[in-house]
Amino acid sequence: MKHLLRLATRASPLALWQARHAAALLRRTHPGLRVELVPTTSHGDIDLQTPLYAMGGVGVFCKEVQALVLAGQADAGVHSCKDLPTTLPDGLGMAAILTRADPRDTLVGSRGLDALAQGARIGSSSTRRRAQLSALRPDLQFVDLRGNVHTRLGKISAGQADATCMAIAGLRRLGLSTPHAAAVLDPWRVCTPAPGQGAVAIDCRSGDTRTRRLLALLNHDATAIAVGIERAILAGLAGGCSLPLGCLAQRQHGTWRLLARLGTPQGLREVRLSGPADTLVAQALTALT
Repeated sequence: MKHLLRLATRASPLALWQARHAAALLRRTHPGLRVELVPTTSHGDIDLQTPLYAMGGVGVFCKEVQALVLAGQADAGVHSCKDLPTTLPDGLGMAAILTRADPRDTLVGSRGLDALAQGARIGSSSTRRRAQLSALRPDLQFVDLRGNVHTRLGKISAGQADATCMAIAGLRRLGLSTPHAAAVLDPWRVCTPAPGQGAVAIDCRSGDTRTRRLLALLNHDATAIAVGIERAILAGLAGGCSLPLGCLAQRQHGTWRLLARLGTPQGLREVRLSGPADTLVAQALTALT
């Protein structure tokens, strides 16, 4: 076991890609280390009928992975950062955030929001995407669309919706060029991504110093700061999968800038900030609450 590290992961194609990517980075960083994957199926993967916002609780894609780590059946868990609850279970701690991929959303099935027909049907279970797209196009109709990337693309091909909104990072990681028209959505003007979108997070047992040491070298500092800002705002709003919050922190020329959009019954509440990273969370929460 001295030269073995076991990574727990969901068994979906995208989750397996992310775990294999983390495994490759570990092998490259620590020559001679054996890395094995321990796949499992999450509750969120089993129940494809209930919209995410109606499933209750948080961590519907993470609990089973984290349970394997806590039980000692795996040493660390690999997650899409946007799926990871802001509070980890007792006994687990964040070990690394990998370099972020493109955090933006893409509209699949149309060449842009303006190109959609009046009353077009958008397949999405995301309250965040619904709030932001309907603010720009109140005529749009939304239908629940669940499943992994391939499943959702198949549902668009089958005509269950006119278009759907997906994370561009997932499509690129799976090497997919969609058979439909597609348009990347400007995160600063059209659709701000979920906190942590495009980043991969790895957690492990808090007292496992060996695993934490091995994983620490994979951490990307700038991504970890950005994701930390976004997740702190989500935590401050007591939000989870059901909160219609888009949040993106980016560093440009040494200065951090932040956009946060929160859907409310009165419409979108938006805040744009720039400055030192350690000042943005408190300012954003003050503006959004």
